[in-house]
Amino acid sequence: MMIAGLDIKELVELALLLIAVGALSGFLAGVFGIGGGAILVPVFYECFRIAGVPLEVRMPLCVGTSLAVIIPTSIRSFQAHYKRGAVDMSILRVWWLPIVVGVVAGSVVARYAPERLFKIVFVAVAYSASARLIFGRESWKLGDDLPKGPLMRVYGFCVGILSTLMGIGGGLFSNLLMTFYGRPIHQAVATSSALAVLISIPGALGYVYAGWPAAATYPSVVALQIPFALGYVSLIGAVLVMPMSLVTAPLGVRAAHAMSKRTLEVAFGCYLFIVGSRFVMSLVGGQ
Repeated sequence: MMIAGLDIKELVELALLLIAVGALSGFLAGVFGIGGGAILVPVFYECFRIAGVPLEVRMPLCVGTSLAVIIPTSIRSFQAHYKRGAVDMSILRVWWLPIVVGVVAGSVVARYAPERLFKIVFVAVAYSASARLIFGRESWKLGDDLPKGPLMRVYGFCVGILSTLMGIGGGLFSNLLMTFYGRPIHQAVATSSALAVLISIPGALGYVYAGWPAAATYPSVVALQIPFALGYVSLIGAVLVMPMSLVTAPLGVRAAHAMSKRTLEVAFGCYLFIVGSRFVMSLVGGQ
């Protein structure tokens, strides 16, 4: 028996994989304040490849679905960090508007950008963040504290647009920026979980808009059609991943506050190097 071009055994395997990924992404959302997108995008990529989604639209479908999944995960993660008093609300007050503007701009770019752009952005950011976290020294600083005025708002816009193109909650960029300006990694992780809420909601809506023509362009691809997807948001992927991610996010928060600063940085850096390498292979091999 075949459903959506796959036999029942393949569908069950895909479903179990997505449920397991949901658990892991929720845990990482709590640990790193990244919304889980940095693990969701590479795994969604493999799942949609198996499901026969064309290369031209596969990466934006991964990114849009990731942003949708991040919505409840990031809210749960933010609530847990906020209860511990670890979130810097002054940063949120400065950044919320430029971040939302950046998310809108990223959604517009997503509608017209070639598939390779999403991978290039993902790899560039993942590798640079990995190098900073693994090899960084206390002396690697941009300043003693975060800047005031226009530069801070430019940072916010960049966090918004790059996060939207990567399908992450913004934790990569805000973690890096805050630690470069001398903020503790635990505070950076907690504040990033709040930024993920700001980025994921308008970001997911933006990918629904960006991918709306895809269903008509690829009428034979079931995974892009309603009710299986809305634009570049796979409803099946989101429904399978979300429940477990909500269960495990608070566990990740507990783990983050139990780890040392250096352990947290090295673990995050190694993880980013691994997922970035997957997309380097994809760019080279065209898969």
